[in-house]
Amino acid sequence: MDAKEFMTRFYPFHPRLYRVACALLDNPDDAEDILQDAYCRLWNMRNELSELRRPEGFCVTLIRNLCIDFMRSPSRRRTDDETDDSLQIGTDTTPESEFLSDESVRRIETLICRLPEKQRIAMQMRACGECTSEEIEAATGENAANVRVLLSRARKTLREWLNN
Repeated sequence: MDAKEFMTRFYPFHPRLYRVACALLDNPDDAEDILQDAYCRLWNMRNELSELRRPEGFCVTLIRNLCIDFMRSPSRRRTDDETDDSLQIGTDTTPESEFLSDESVRRIETLICRLPEKQRIAMQMRACGECTSEEIEAATGENAANVRVLLSRARKTLREWLNN
């Protein structure tokens, strides 16, 4: 497979792969690094890729696995001080309301991080990454019913924690 054929076959998946990586990692820079690594790996195995029946699913699984490896790596340690500015609550512009909004965002992010792994990933992909159910299914390996259950349980748990 030459470079032109490689780009024609795999570049259309780029927006979806980026959304999945961003949703899993909560960091656009890390997501771009993971995508670069994925493209390098795909390129290195380009001769075997012509036999793939579902190249998009293969790519999503590759991204998911690279993100999981990255999150488990000792060099990546997320601190509680890190926040994701993409999650906004409210649009008031007073300093007091901005402070309360920032506190709410941090609290919700902290609570999402406390969810069980599968629920956390599904919730981050849906809320922060704006991924569809199909994208969550492909990234997590769960079926549609399980994704709905994961999201439902995550929302219920978050509501309970927020009410307490």
